[in-house]
Amino acid sequence: MKKLMKVNAHDNVIVALQDLEQGEHLIFENEEIVAVTPVKAKHKIAEKDFAIGDDIIMYGVLVGKANLPIKKGEVITTENVKHQSEKVFGKNGNLGWTPPNVDRWKDKTFNGYHRADGQVGTKNVWLFFPLVFCENKNIEKLKEIFENELLPKKDVSYKNFLRSLIEEKSVEEVAENTIDENLLDNVEVKFINHQGGCGGIRQDSELLAKLLAGYVNNPNVAGATILSLGCQNLQINIFNEALKEMSPNSDKEILIYEQQQIGTTDKMFQMVIKDSFEAIKRANQILRKPAPLSKLSIGLECGGSDGFSGISANPALGVVSDIFAALGGKSILAEFPELCGVEQELMNRCVDEEKADKFLSLMKAFEKSVVDAGSGFDMNPSPGNIKDGLITDAMKSAGAAKKGGTAPIVDVLDYGEYVTKPGLNLLNTPGNDAECTTGLVGSGATVVLFTTGLGNPMGNPITPVVKISSNTALIQRMHDIIDVNAGTVITGEKTIQEVGEEIVDYIIELASGNVETKADQLKQDIFIPWKRGVSL
Repeated sequence: MKKLMKVNAHDNVIVALQDLEQGEHLIFENEEIVAVTPVKAKHKIAEKDFAIGDDIIMYGVLVGKANLPIKKGEVITTENVKHQSEKVFGKNGNLGWTPPNVDRWKDKTFNGYHRADGQVGTKNVWLFFPLVFCENKNIEKLKEIFENELLPKKDVSYKNFLRSLIEEKSVEEVAENTIDENLLDNVEVKFINHQGGCGGIRQDSELLAKLLAGYVNNPNVAGATILSLGCQNLQINIFNEALKEMSPNSDKEILIYEQQQIGTTDKMFQMVIKDSFEAIKRANQILRKPAPLSKLSIGLECGGSDGFSGISANPALGVVSDIFAALGGKSILAEFPELCGVEQELMNRCVDEEKADKFLSLMKAFEKSVVDAGSGFDMNPSPGNIKDGLITDAMKSAGAAKKGGTAPIVDVLDYGEYVTKPGLNLLNTPGNDAECTTGLVGSGATVVLFTTGLGNPMGNPITPVVKISSNTALIQRMHDIIDVNAGTVITGEKTIQEVGEEIVDYIIELASGNVETKADQLKQDIFIPWKRGVSL
């Protein structure tokens, strides 16, 4: 395995693929490099001497400025390098794109759930949720009722262990008495709650209405049971209008109950349970049928990134994104704070100036809100990112943007807007993993691809979240949360193209219900909306 690599021919920093000892002599591109200090794998060393103010180039773009003199072979750190990114001048021409050869997949299908509006889901979920946080407890109670009495008892291992201690029996003896009857073999029942719907500014409730409407409109959802209190900001009519605007001809079953109109909790629960059970049984009759791969919508995200993410897992997702763009499918690149520093390239890839201007406008508004709060995009790298080699936001962003491949950008969406155009779309979300995943699914993603170098167990209630590790050590250490290993790129076992194609094949099996993500196995159902306003 190689010890050093350069990502782009124009770079003036070199990535350490393995730990380097102080004083270690290496030959790279016919030149001798001596490690001035110990260097951990994933970190970068200077290719030449840097003076204060010199540009630091990686991925072929500006990612920082030297804050101190840096010797050739010295590791770059947050002490000797500060964040710096390229200036943005607006859309400047178009970047040419040659679609990849997709003959291998153009006639392939996946077995999905067809909806009346033409969308096709990878799951068949009946979803329970509240319009306001006041109904969270009632949603939790319904979850307890349905999961205990209706759903198969899959997650019993720890319960069996505790019961074995209480009853002083073996786990095997306890397990023999556990019921594992699946009454609904073709539908999942999921529950989400949130802290919104009232108390904040009205715009927050309107944005939450769009997000929840996006979840109902997502083809992974067969129908929904919705609880409303009655007096909250997020009124039923606001939700209905958001859904109608998103999907005027939706015929999904939607059951809405307003507690202040119904009366007692007992009366409401009896209505909700009876009506929902009948609707869920009807949803259970919907069967998987073949659909072209163009019906898939792929969300692209990274979380717990490391110094290898931008050179293995993220560019592998870029291959996937380009393949689906060529097949007529949709891909969605999110996390706007992690696109800081590559705005010019992305604007040039937009299909027209209107899209480019919208992207830049959203980026500037987001950054201003962060600055007004006393921070900045340069504070984006987390302690874990920095520890594993991502020392500036521009460096992190340049690697994160690789998930979007090279295809033209057909649309730019604000948070809560729903994806409609085939090809690569940009979605305005925070870099926060939970808020980003929640937003991707609300905008229509039927599969989310989530790269990680440090590990993250997060999933989603209605959409499978595929975890792709950037390094092999991670999947060896946390094999219970990782689905695909892109660390084989670092070891030289596979190319980025090969890993990308492997992920495409995995998606087809996943979308057909033949495999289950680790996050779904662990029931990692995370739903956290992005709250953009203040509380009143």
